[in-house]
Amino acid sequence: MWFSFWRSRDRFSLDELRYLTNQLQKVQIVNDVNKDFVIEALRSIAELLTYGDQHDSSFFEFFMEKQVMGEFVRILNISRTVTVSLQLLQTISILIQNLRREHAIYYMFSNEHVNYLITYSFDFRNEELLSYYISFLRAISGKLNKNTISLLVKTQDEEVVSFPLYVEAIRFAFHEESMVRTAVRAITLNVYHVGDEFVNKFIASAPQSDYFSNLVSFFRDQCINLSKLFSERPKNPCSESVSAILAKVDEIEDNLYYFSDVISAGIPVVGSLITDNILQLLILPLLFPALQIDADSNLKIGAVTSLYLLCCILRIVKIKDLANTIAAALLYPLETFAANSEVKINGYVSGNNCTNESEEPLVDSVTLVNAGKLCVDIPNKATSSQVHPGGIIAERDFSCSHLSLRETLLSYVTDGDDARALGSLSVLATLLQTKELDESMLDGIGILPQRKQHKKLLLQALVGEGSGDEQLFSFESGSARDSFSSELDGYLKKLKEQYGVFIGGAAASPRIHRNQVLDALVKLLCRSDISTEILWDGGWLLRQLLPYSEAEFKSHHLKLLKDSYRNCRSALVQETKGIWVDLLITVLCDQWKKCKRAIEASSPRKEPKCILLPFQKLNSEDIPAESSFTAGERMSELVKVFVLLHQLQIFSLGRALTEQPPIQPQIDIPEISRARAAGLDVSGPKPGTEVKFVHALPCRIAFERGKERHFHFLAVSVGTLGWVLLAEELPLKQNYGIVRVAAPLAGTNPRIDDKHARWLHLCIRPSTLPFLDAPKSGTPGETRIKSLVDGRWTLAFRDDESCKTALSMILEEINLQNMEVERRLKPVLDLEL
Repeated sequence: MWFSFWRSRDRFSLDELRYLTNQLQKVQIVNDVNKDFVIEALRSIAELLTYGDQHDSSFFEFFMEKQVMGEFVRILNISRTVTVSLQLLQTISILIQNLRREHAIYYMFSNEHVNYLITYSFDFRNEELLSYYISFLRAISGKLNKNTISLLVKTQDEEVVSFPLYVEAIRFAFHEESMVRTAVRAITLNVYHVGDEFVNKFIASAPQSDYFSNLVSFFRDQCINLSKLFSERPKNPCSESVSAILAKVDEIEDNLYYFSDVISAGIPVVGSLITDNILQLLILPLLFPALQIDADSNLKIGAVTSLYLLCCILRIVKIKDLANTIAAALLYPLETFAANSEVKINGYVSGNNCTNESEEPLVDSVTLVNAGKLCVDIPNKATSSQVHPGGIIAERDFSCSHLSLRETLLSYVTDGDDARALGSLSVLATLLQTKELDESMLDGIGILPQRKQHKKLLLQALVGEGSGDEQLFSFESGSARDSFSSELDGYLKKLKEQYGVFIGGAAASPRIHRNQVLDALVKLLCRSDISTEILWDGGWLLRQLLPYSEAEFKSHHLKLLKDSYRNCRSALVQETKGIWVDLLITVLCDQWKKCKRAIEASSPRKEPKCILLPFQKLNSEDIPAESSFTAGERMSELVKVFVLLHQLQIFSLGRALTEQPPIQPQIDIPEISRARAAGLDVSGPKPGTEVKFVHALPCRIAFERGKERHFHFLAVSVGTLGWVLLAEELPLKQNYGIVRVAAPLAGTNPRIDDKHARWLHLCIRPSTLPFLDAPKSGTPGETRIKSLVDGRWTLAFRDDESCKTALSMILEEINLQNMEVERRLKPVLDLEL
């Protein structure tokens, strides 16, 4: 038999297919002796059928006539080796993926052969076999449509009672191998997007519906792990910890995009299941309690991670009910959620015969009961041991005054550290950008943009509703109404009835909430203990809320902003005499364009992951606090704040922003100047430039120990730039020399030595700031640069008088340089307040 198998034959012929089929039918048991023949036969049959599907329909007709699918199932049952099972799964996967004719797919899915293979008891301890099996399921799901899906389900009384493909796939939804989890998600999405009404009903009914609660529980565990990684990073601030956080962030965002894809399939019940589970298992019991200012160290998720997750959920999971419920919940006292934050939710349940085990349960206070409902034991609650079956927050009446969640966010903006302030701003900005959120909800929490308020009031005035025409022209109104809308009232009622959350006492009006938000943003812009990048984010949000004119700012807001602006302007004036004065205008122009682009953008600049890993100040080892690098960073940060406050002042005055800051143009070199006398032009000197020795002074300097060199020293300024030059005399051209060394004039801090009156000490800083040329892209939290060390020169002149002349020369040129910078900056600094 083995010789005949290898005899010469037309490989792609019906005779070859017939021969291989006959040989398979003769096999009574598959063992180590004949397994190679069986494997080769299965592989060849798949190849022939794929060829025949494209060239000759008789191939597949023979396949159907001889019921080769049945032979495949028989081979599987008599096989004793895993390699045959692997080849069989691969063969059928190849057939399903490559068959193009519709009737061929119908045949493959009929006769229950595929369902038999799906439910066959393979030994999944073999990882390779599991991989082939999942690929087999994925291949099947790729051919699903409203016609083929009916061949894979069992129905009774017009209801689907069995769907092996889906049920077996979700067994591996939480497998430890990410590739398996990804494939399972692709399978489920292919099922959901078929849009079969009866299949959808089967998916949304118990016990299949447990998949969605288990999915959210699995996601919750990932969130807890992320929070743990984030909390441990200060103890281990290395690149590995950043990489671990970013990897976990990718996993979390992949999960949320999967939720979004599931919702996009348009199965209403599934959308409700995901919404309820995200609220009940994650947001209400974990994310909201984590926002308390005096956070309990036992909380599973920290405040910063909670803020990041809220942003991601709102940005990615596009569910109207979810977004509006989150927004409505922000009006509740934090204690409403924090009081029961000790109620821990169990790890995801390995239901539906999941192959992997959950992590160690957080506590045993939650039990999954029939119909997938939650029973929660509340410690120290004598009245009842069970809360509303649809929720996990005990109903309590907080009639006394407490900080609401939104007020807690605002407190982080005004008093929190960088991460919490950025996180809170990001949550508010994300809510503002969430299209699924009703405008009335934005109005209720105080972040409805002024332009939308005006549009709403204008429509009310046109149709004659209420006092819209009066409020339209009254900036003091600040809101279309002083009470909550029916939409917001509806979600507040839903939180009480469906999730057991109750708000007691009279709630403040949207007008008050709006003023609170504006107060917080203005106070943020007046803070000096926070990153300028975060101030820019606050400026963007303020610009969104108040895009028009000074009339929309409250008087105390204007006073705070103007006072802060004046202080910043005074500090900037001092920088015109600083060690980086030559780069001040360059940095100002660059930051002006960046700030204008940032606060006029349609959306915030940063992704949510920056909350966890904000771009920190550029790191460089062994940089002393008094170095020019530190001074340069300080100057750059000051310019960013000044530009932001300046542009906000322009907005408040109702003016339009120019593309460039109002700076005076550069002037030509004066006729009477050292630069002109030396023969320099506006481009300034470079090594190798020829200069005339009009004001140059002979000196000596040693750049290396024991190697003293003779130069002519000269200090010159050209506009806002200045240099100290060391030139070598040209032997064939009297009173002329070649520039060998050129260093920045600013920051030289000249000083005559106390003991040697002929020695002049100079500080020499780098010619540019390294972070100004830093790459724009990079890993958040790991922006590193190579800094240059400040130099020290000691120039030895011929006599005391020459040394004093050199000192006077430097001071005069520095003064000219500073005066020119002040002249050019005068229009920016003289903004009418």
